[in-house]
Amino acid sequence: MVQQCRLLDISRSSAYYQPKPIPPEDLALMQRLDKLHLEAPSAGSRMLRDLLRQEGHRVNRKKVQRLMRQMGLFALYPKRRRTSFPAQGHTIYPYLLRDLTIDRPNQVWCADITYIPLAQGFAYLVAVMDWHSRKVLSWRLSNTMDTLFCTEALDEALATYDPPEIFNTDQGAQFTSEAFTSRLLNAGIRVSMDGRGRWLDNRFIERLWRSLKYEDVYLNVYEMMREAEQGIGRYLTFYNQRRPHQGLSSRTPD
Repeated sequence: MVQQCRLLDISRSSAYYQPKPIPPEDLALMQRLDKLHLEAPSAGSRMLRDLLRQEGHRVNRKKVQRLMRQMGLFALYPKRRRTSFPAQGHTIYPYLLRDLTIDRPNQVWCADITYIPLAQGFAYLVAVMDWHSRKVLSWRLSNTMDTLFCTEALDEALATYDPPEIFNTDQGAQFTSEAFTSRLLNAGIRVSMDGRGRWLDNRFIERLWRSLKYEDVYLNVYEMMREAEQGIGRYLTFYNQRRPHQGLSSRTPD
Protein backbone atom coordinates (compact mmCIF):
# COMPACT_ATOMS: atom_id res chain seq x y z
CA MET A 1 0.00 0.00 0.00
CA VAL A 2 2.85 2.41 0.83
CA GLN A 3 4.53 1.79 -2.53
CA GLN A 4 1.24 2.18 -4.39
CA CYS A 5 0.57 5.54 -2.72
CA ARG A 6 4.09 6.69 -3.57
CA LEU A 7 3.63 5.79 -7.23
CA LEU A 8 0.29 7.62 -7.36
CA ASP A 9 1.72 10.59 -5.41
CA ILE A 10 -1.03 10.54 -2.79
CA SER A 11 -0.87 10.60 1.00
CA ARG A 12 -0.77 7.20 2.65
CA SER A 13 -3.16 8.45 5.36
CA SER A 14 -5.83 9.20 2.74
CA ALA A 15 -5.89 5.63 1.35
CA TYR A 16 -8.14 3.07 3.01
CA TYR A 17 -8.92 -0.54 2.21
CA GLN A 18 -12.55 -1.08 1.27
CA PRO A 19 -13.53 -4.66 2.15
CA LYS A 20 -15.33 -6.55 -0.57
CA PRO A 21 -18.85 -7.68 0.26
CA ILE A 22 -19.33 -11.41 0.71
CA PRO A 23 -20.77 -12.90 -2.51
CA PRO A 24 -24.41 -14.02 -2.21
CA GLU A 25 -23.45 -17.57 -3.14
CA ASP A 26 -20.98 -17.68 -0.21
CA LEU A 27 -23.64 -16.36 2.18
CA ALA A 28 -26.01 -19.10 1.01
CA LEU A 29 -23.32 -21.74 1.56
CA MET A 30 -22.55 -20.37 5.03
CA GLN A 31 -26.19 -20.54 6.03
CA ARG A 32 -26.43 -24.12 4.77
CA LEU A 33 -23.18 -25.08 6.53
CA ASP A 34 -24.56 -23.73 9.79
CA LYS A 35 -27.64 -25.94 9.52
CA LEU A 36 -25.59 -28.99 8.56
CA HIS A 37 -23.26 -28.36 11.50
CA LEU A 38 -26.21 -28.37 13.92
CA GLU A 39 -27.57 -31.56 12.37
CA ALA A 40 -24.18 -33.32 12.35
CA PRO A 41 -21.82 -31.49 14.76
CA SER A 42 -19.14 -34.17 14.36
CA ALA A 43 -18.92 -33.63 10.59
CA GLY A 44 -15.62 -32.18 9.41
CA SER A 45 -14.85 -30.28 6.24
CA ARG A 46 -14.69 -33.45 4.10
CA MET A 47 -18.12 -34.70 5.16
CA LEU A 48 -19.67 -31.24 4.90
CA ARG A 49 -18.21 -30.89 1.41
CA ASP A 50 -19.79 -34.23 0.43
CA LEU A 51 -23.14 -33.29 1.97
CA LEU A 52 -23.15 -30.03 0.02
CA ARG A 53 -22.28 -31.87 -3.16
CA GLN A 54 -25.21 -34.23 -2.59
CA GLU A 55 -27.43 -31.14 -2.61
CA GLY A 56 -25.99 -29.95 -5.91
CA HIS A 57 -23.45 -27.39 -4.65
CA ARG A 58 -20.19 -27.35 -6.61
CA VAL A 59 -17.71 -26.74 -3.82
CA ASN A 60 -14.29 -28.11 -2.85
CA ARG A 61 -12.92 -28.84 0.60
CA LYS A 62 -10.65 -25.78 0.62
CA LYS A 63 -13.63 -23.45 0.29
CA VAL A 64 -15.57 -25.32 2.97
CA GLN A 65 -12.59 -24.97 5.32
CA ARG A 66 -12.33 -21.23 4.61
CA LEU A 67 -16.03 -20.64 5.28
CA MET A 68 -15.91 -22.74 8.46
CA ARG A 69 -12.99 -20.67 9.77
CA GLN A 70 -14.85 -17.46 8.97
CA MET A 71 -17.93 -18.74 10.80
CA GLY A 72 -16.01 -20.14 13.76
CA LEU A 73 -17.28 -23.69 13.13
CA PHE A 74 -15.28 -26.74 14.21
CA ALA A 75 -16.18 -30.41 14.13
CA LEU A 76 -17.02 -31.67 17.63
CA TYR A 77 -15.20 -34.90 18.39
CA PRO A 78 -12.22 -35.99 20.48
CA LYS A 79 -9.02 -35.18 18.61
CA ARG A 80 -5.47 -34.05 19.19
CA ARG A 81 -6.04 -30.54 17.88
CA ARG A 82 -7.87 -27.97 19.94
CA THR A 83 -11.32 -27.08 18.71
CA SER A 84 -10.70 -23.42 19.50
CA PHE A 85 -7.49 -21.50 19.10
CA PRO A 86 -6.17 -19.15 21.81
CA ALA A 87 -4.00 -16.23 20.85
CA GLN A 88 -0.27 -16.62 21.35
CA GLY A 89 0.76 -15.69 24.87
CA HIS A 90 -2.67 -16.08 26.44
CA THR A 91 -2.84 -18.11 29.65
CA ILE A 92 -4.69 -21.43 29.41
CA TYR A 93 -6.40 -22.44 32.66
CA PRO A 94 -7.01 -26.06 33.76
CA TYR A 95 -10.32 -27.85 33.44
CA LEU A 96 -12.06 -27.87 36.84
CA LEU A 97 -15.33 -29.70 36.19
CA ARG A 98 -14.07 -33.28 35.96
CA ASP A 99 -16.14 -35.46 38.32
CA LEU A 100 -17.71 -32.33 39.84
CA THR A 101 -21.36 -32.61 40.91
CA ILE A 102 -23.17 -29.47 39.75
CA ASP A 103 -26.38 -29.30 41.76
CA ARG A 104 -27.22 -25.64 42.36
CA PRO A 105 -27.47 -22.32 40.50
CA ASN A 106 -24.48 -19.96 40.51
CA GLN A 107 -22.12 -22.88 41.06
CA VAL A 108 -20.85 -22.96 37.45
CA TRP A 109 -21.39 -20.56 34.58
CA CYS A 110 -20.31 -21.12 30.99
CA ALA A 111 -20.03 -19.04 27.82
CA ASP A 112 -19.80 -19.70 24.11
CA ILE A 113 -20.01 -17.94 20.73
CA THR A 114 -22.11 -18.96 17.72
CA TYR A 115 -22.66 -17.77 14.14
CA ILE A 116 -25.99 -16.10 13.35
CA PRO A 117 -27.01 -15.94 9.66
CA LEU A 118 -28.70 -12.78 8.39
CA ALA A 119 -30.41 -12.18 5.07
CA GLN A 120 -27.59 -9.91 3.89
CA GLY A 121 -24.66 -11.09 6.00
CA PHE A 122 -23.99 -12.65 9.37
CA ALA A 123 -23.25 -11.86 13.01
CA TYR A 124 -21.84 -13.53 16.11
CA LEU A 125 -23.75 -14.19 19.33
CA VAL A 126 -22.16 -14.75 22.74
CA ALA A 127 -24.16 -15.96 25.73
CA VAL A 128 -23.41 -16.52 29.40
CA MET A 129 -25.38 -19.45 30.85
CA ASP A 130 -25.86 -20.92 34.31
CA TRP A 131 -24.88 -24.60 33.97
CA HIS A 132 -27.39 -25.99 36.52
CA SER A 133 -30.53 -24.05 35.61
CA ARG A 134 -29.69 -23.57 31.88
CA LYS A 135 -30.71 -19.93 32.27
CA VAL A 136 -29.23 -17.42 29.80
CA LEU A 137 -27.86 -14.75 32.11
CA SER A 138 -26.71 -12.28 29.44
CA TRP A 139 -25.89 -12.11 25.74
CA ARG A 140 -24.52 -9.80 23.07
CA LEU A 141 -24.65 -9.70 19.26
CA SER A 142 -21.71 -8.39 17.20
CA ASN A 143 -20.65 -8.20 13.56
CA THR A 144 -17.07 -9.08 14.52
CA MET A 145 -15.73 -11.90 16.66
CA ASP A 146 -13.76 -9.67 19.02
CA THR A 147 -13.28 -9.64 22.79
CA LEU A 148 -15.34 -6.54 23.58
CA PHE A 149 -18.80 -8.00 23.08
CA CYS A 150 -17.80 -10.99 25.23
CA THR A 151 -16.61 -8.81 28.11
CA GLU A 152 -19.77 -6.70 27.85
CA ALA A 153 -21.92 -9.81 28.24
CA LEU A 154 -19.81 -10.95 31.19
CA ASP A 155 -20.01 -7.54 32.86
CA GLU A 156 -23.81 -7.56 32.56
CA ALA A 157 -24.09 -11.04 34.07
CA LEU A 158 -21.81 -10.17 36.99
CA ALA A 159 -23.71 -6.93 37.63
CA THR A 160 -27.09 -8.71 37.64
CA TYR A 161 -26.40 -11.98 39.50
CA ASP A 162 -24.21 -13.22 42.33
CA PRO A 163 -20.88 -14.41 40.91
CA PRO A 164 -20.44 -18.15 40.36
CA GLU A 165 -17.76 -20.31 41.93
CA ILE A 166 -16.41 -21.48 38.53
CA PHE A 167 -16.63 -20.05 35.01
CA ASN A 168 -16.04 -22.54 32.17
CA THR A 169 -15.30 -21.72 28.51
CA ASP A 170 -13.43 -23.21 25.58
CA GLN A 171 -9.92 -22.02 24.70
CA GLY A 172 -11.01 -19.41 22.16
CA ALA A 173 -8.94 -16.22 22.04
CA GLN A 174 -11.86 -14.10 23.29
CA PHE A 175 -12.11 -16.13 26.51
CA THR A 176 -8.37 -16.57 27.12
CA SER A 177 -7.71 -12.83 26.75
CA GLU A 178 -6.50 -10.91 29.80
CA ALA A 179 -9.47 -8.54 29.46
CA PHE A 180 -11.88 -11.45 29.97
CA THR A 181 -10.05 -13.59 32.52
CA SER A 182 -9.05 -10.62 34.70
CA ARG A 183 -12.72 -9.80 35.28
CA LEU A 184 -13.30 -13.34 36.53
CA LEU A 185 -10.24 -13.41 38.77
CA ASN A 186 -11.00 -9.97 40.22
CA ALA A 187 -14.48 -11.24 41.17
CA GLY A 188 -12.98 -14.23 42.97
CA ILE A 189 -14.16 -16.71 40.31
CA ARG A 190 -12.12 -19.79 39.43
CA VAL A 191 -11.42 -20.02 35.70
CA SER A 192 -11.96 -23.36 33.95
CA MET A 193 -11.29 -24.12 30.28
CA ASP A 194 -12.18 -27.16 28.22
CA GLY A 195 -9.22 -29.43 27.63
CA ARG A 196 -8.28 -31.43 24.57
CA GLY A 197 -10.94 -33.97 23.73
CA ARG A 198 -13.45 -32.34 26.12
CA TRP A 199 -15.90 -31.70 23.30
CA LEU A 200 -18.97 -32.42 25.47
CA ASP A 201 -18.11 -29.82 28.10
CA ASN A 202 -20.27 -27.06 26.61
CA ARG A 203 -23.11 -29.36 25.53
CA PHE A 204 -25.78 -27.39 27.38
CA ILE A 205 -25.03 -24.14 25.60
CA GLU A 206 -24.67 -26.05 22.30
CA ARG A 207 -28.26 -27.22 22.84
CA LEU A 208 -29.25 -23.59 23.37
CA TRP A 209 -27.77 -22.69 19.97
CA ARG A 210 -29.70 -25.50 18.29
CA SER A 211 -33.00 -24.46 19.90
CA LEU A 212 -32.45 -20.77 19.13
CA LYS A 213 -31.66 -21.34 15.47
CA TYR A 214 -34.35 -23.89 14.64
CA GLU A 215 -37.08 -22.25 16.72
CA ASP A 216 -36.31 -18.62 15.87
CA VAL A 217 -33.41 -17.58 13.62
CA TYR A 218 -34.07 -19.90 10.68
CA LEU A 219 -37.80 -19.24 10.80
CA ASN A 220 -37.53 -15.45 10.77
CA VAL A 221 -34.50 -14.85 8.49
CA TYR A 222 -33.57 -11.52 10.05
CA GLU A 223 -32.51 -8.82 7.61
CA MET A 224 -30.19 -6.72 9.79
CA MET A 225 -28.46 -6.68 13.15
CA ARG A 226 -31.07 -4.48 14.85
CA GLU A 227 -33.90 -6.78 13.80
CA ALA A 228 -31.91 -9.84 14.89
CA GLU A 229 -31.19 -8.30 18.31
CA GLN A 230 -34.88 -7.65 18.90
CA GLY A 231 -35.96 -11.12 17.76
CA ILE A 232 -33.24 -13.00 19.63
CA GLY A 233 -34.02 -10.98 22.75
CA ARG A 234 -37.68 -12.02 22.56
CA TYR A 235 -36.74 -15.66 22.07
CA LEU A 236 -34.27 -15.77 24.96
CA THR A 237 -36.88 -14.23 27.26
CA PHE A 238 -39.27 -16.99 26.16
CA TYR A 239 -36.47 -19.56 26.61
CA ASN A 240 -35.83 -18.47 30.20
CA GLN A 241 -39.38 -17.82 31.36
CA ARG A 242 -41.80 -19.99 29.40
CA ARG A 243 -40.13 -22.76 27.37
CA PRO A 244 -40.24 -26.13 29.22
CA HIS A 245 -36.95 -28.06 29.29
CA GLN A 246 -36.86 -31.85 29.31
CA GLY A 247 -33.58 -31.78 31.23
CA LEU A 248 -35.31 -29.75 33.96
CA SER A 249 -38.33 -32.09 34.28
CA SER A 250 -40.35 -29.79 31.98
CA ARG A 251 -39.68 -26.73 34.13
CA THR A 252 -38.28 -23.47 32.84
CA PRO A 253 -34.80 -22.10 33.74
CA ASP A 254 -36.43 -19.35 35.76
